[in-house]
Amino acid sequence: MAQVEATTERIISADAEKVFDALADYENTRAKLLPEHFSEYEVREGGDGEGTLVHWKLQATSKRIRDCLLEVTEPTDGRLVEKDRNSSMVTTWTVTPAGEGRSKVVVSTVWNGAGGIGGFFERTFAPKGLGRIYDAVLAKLAAEVEK
Repeated sequence: MAQVEATTERIISADAEKVFDALADYENTRAKLLPEHFSEYEVREGGDGEGTLVHWKLQATSKRIRDCLLEVTEPTDGRLVEKDRNSSMVTTWTVTPAGEGRSKVVVSTVWNGAGGIGGFFERTFAPKGLGRIYDAVLAKLAAEVEK
């Protein structure tokens, strides 16, 4: 099994602390940021960064739905890590200052892909599809914190 990775980033016109706080707010803000690819969103424990346990279903394609139960940690300042209890998927959100009143947000998801021909297609197409989904999340994040 080869590791598959999807990464996208965006510069947002808001301070890094404000952006990070919005991302870490699973109780209120995070649900507003999710596009139609996400369903059954539910905070099961915590709700603000470290110690949060959150559930959602991610429909990457019409046939591919992933049931996610994510444990959230904050290993360093400006970094949220979501580890899926149901798979090898790990998503890391990194927020850093990018000049006066601006921040850079990088979201990177990695998982162990399938083998064989299915794995080839997964490694080829899944990063692009997931990148588009996270582009939508980052656009909603920007709209939320730039108000």
